[in-house]
Amino acid sequence: MSWFLLTISIISEVMGTVALKFSNGFTDWKPSVVVFTAYILSFVLLGLALKGIELSIAYAVWAGVGTALIAVIGFFYFNEPITTLKLVSIVLIVLGVVGLNLADRIA
Repeated sequence: MSWFLLTISIISEVMGTVALKFSNGFTDWKPSVVVFTAYILSFVLLGLALKGIELSIAYAVWAGVGTALIAVIGFFYFNEPITTLKLVSIVLIVLGVVGLNLADRIA
């Protein structure tokens, strides 16, 4: 259940970040409400996920996967430039998250 909560927390954080782009510096109230609601939900769910997942793992997965998803959304939805360095960096983020998860299983 903790991993499910973490997954929903990540999705909520990504939704809030995308809404932040649409809020125009909090001048458009509808996406601004989504930003605050999604971030609050994300942190609440992250807190609940921490009951069953170590802090170092949960936060790294939350931050890393969220960052990678936002980068991909930026590339494809907002037409942000894709460079080799950006792609390599996203791969390194994903590999870091996988490595952290494997570290507990191997040790």
